[in-house]
Amino acid sequence: MNPQMNPQQQAQARARIESMKQQFEQKRAITDALSDIKHKIGVYSGKGGVGKTTIAVNLAVSLAMDGASVGILDVDIDCPNVVRALKIAEQPVVSEDRQMVPPERFGVKVMSMGFFQQNEEEAIIWRGPMVHNAINQFLQSTEWGELDYLVIDLPPGTSDAPLTIMQALDLDGFVVVTTPQELAQIDAKRSINMIRKLNVNVLGIVENFCGEIFGEGSGEALAEDMDLNFLGRLRMKTDYLDTSKPTVLNSNTVLEEFLHIAAGVRSGLDNVEQEAG
Repeated sequence: MNPQMNPQQQAQARARIESMKQQFEQKRAITDALSDIKHKIGVYSGKGGVGKTTIAVNLAVSLAMDGASVGILDVDIDCPNVVRALKIAEQPVVSEDRQMVPPERFGVKVMSMGFFQQNEEEAIIWRGPMVHNAINQFLQSTEWGELDYLVIDLPPGTSDAPLTIMQALDLDGFVVVTTPQELAQIDAKRSINMIRKLNVNVLGIVENFCGEIFGEGSGEALAEDMDLNFLGRLRMKTDYLDTSKPTVLNSNTVLEEFLHIAAGVRSGLDNVEQEAG
């Protein structure tokens, strides 16, 4: 400690050092907890309501149907919907070492903030520090085992919650979701710029809700504009009205669309590995 500092400055310096130590310990604990996972994929959008959770769930199930070991992590603090989307009733089990073991549904291990809501219809109203602490504890306390892919359903936007997750996890890449509308395209561009500022890879862009009502093509145009891969478009279909299970299990047409997206994700991950040497 610099002897020329006054007592207040010394106290502030000690607090900063202690905060850095805590952040390092948290980061190490999260890294250890996720050490047996080969690939971590974030599904992200700058705008809510673009179908991000539906895409994350169906992508995870598609990868599992293709023979991979898969988990899905729902860290959308405000609206954790993966539990409802997968119609999963089992709760996580606490192991002897006090780690949470995720239940499994449709071949996918599932962990969600939704498991810890007493009433899913109540809003979760947390300020930034509470969000940060909850996410870090959540990431440290889950025992995934060996996985080929962990699909992470992130909160929308560019504020505390997604930023905390991006900084806490060494993600291999992001799938960015947009829709044909102009405003969604602008928000998607903002989210891509945020990801790039954090030096994380964008695996590609998916355009959702395509068809006669909203049109199509903005996702592909955005990919070209941002020099990114266009992973594919998902068309609006009545197949999605059956919510008894993920739509890829009910519709071969939708399954084909998601298998195409999954192939693009795998190709993107291969390119990331090659660039990393």
